[in-house]
Amino acid sequence: MALTAPSHPTACLALADGSVFYGMGFGAQGQTVAEMCFNTAMTGYQEIMTDPSYAGQIVTFTFPHIGNTGTNSEDDETGDPVAAGMVVKWMPTEPSNWRTTQHLSNWLAARGRIAIGGIDTRRLTRAIRQQGAPHAALAHDPDGNFDVAALVQAARDFAGLEGMDLAKDVTCAQSYRWDEMRWAWPDGYPTQTAPSHKVVAIDYGAKRNILRCLASAGCDVTVLPATATYDDIMAHNPDGVFLSNGPGDPAATGAYAVPMIKDVLAKSELPVFGICLGHQMLALALGGSTVKMSHGHHGANHPVKDLETDKVEITSMNHGFAVDGQSLPAGVIETHRSLFDGSNCGIRMEGRPVYSVQHHPEASPGPQDSYYLFERFAEAMAERAAKTSA
Repeated sequence: MALTAPSHPTACLALADGSVFYGMGFGAQGQTVAEMCFNTAMTGYQEIMTDPSYAGQIVTFTFPHIGNTGTNSEDDETGDPVAAGMVVKWMPTEPSNWRTTQHLSNWLAARGRIAIGGIDTRRLTRAIRQQGAPHAALAHDPDGNFDVAALVQAARDFAGLEGMDLAKDVTCAQSYRWDEMRWAWPDGYPTQTAPSHKVVAIDYGAKRNILRCLASAGCDVTVLPATATYDDIMAHNPDGVFLSNGPGDPAATGAYAVPMIKDVLAKSELPVFGICLGHQMLALALGGSTVKMSHGHHGANHPVKDLETDKVEITSMNHGFAVDGQSLPAGVIETHRSLFDGSNCGIRMEGRPVYSVQHHPEASPGPQDSYYLFERFAEAMAERAAKTSA
């Protein structure tokens, strides 16, 4: 059933600067505090809410028709929603899609996630763009009882994402194998039955569709926790190492991730491929640095230029930190750059099959312009195998 608006506000969004937005609550009841960001994607709200990279964030959707395709059991990028909350312009209507199995509001409620509708998301997005990602408190109470002063104070007391290692909160508890491939009509997700390369994927908050893309590129994937060591990785005798996406401050996660990556680079000739947080981890291991962005990049329409081919790819992005392109040392080449703001979006190690990108080539949601990066990783492993056996 479509949600009907009550006669009084049932949700309240308070920002640390004292701004207060009233609207209609749906999903779970209660209160949450997090950093606020906005996402410009027109599709994929379920994938966005379950992307581990959104840990510690409330997502404002600029597209107004959120919820119109409902939800289903196949589109989750992890077991449960990770984003702290949802902000939309219009309340979700009755879903209309052949794949839907559950209304968005019921899906959020079952997973303990708060949402607010009826918000001027254009105004909120402009504020985020002009002032940076704010700290926010979001509350949902069907009776409309809100202690606004306490909500504003809760937003002001939020520590923020700088210095936070959130990867440890979303990584897997133990290793596991992955053999599910990309979705294909009409049977859904096929199983990888003839892999060519053994890949160890380090889980800093890995999206399922990234693992599917690796499997579709011919990889036998073993996923290890974020704290895996060089010895843990080499025990699986891999042909390549993948560094996943994830949330939080890369410098904080780097405290334990960077030494492992340095060991892989120094003690082996394995191809290495990183995405998002994995890109930032690789840059730190190679001697670069990262910075907190004003409001980050979140959307499925970001133009990125491949500086080595001059081609422009339309990409999906989700990050609030970035690699400082000016910090890259000799021997580390900047390969991709954002055409929105000139920020770094890719690097490679000169003379080695070691590279990473800030954007999301798995396209979930988003365009598939960058899928070739998975195939490049597979080709690098095949070339190394050929040289080793020669």
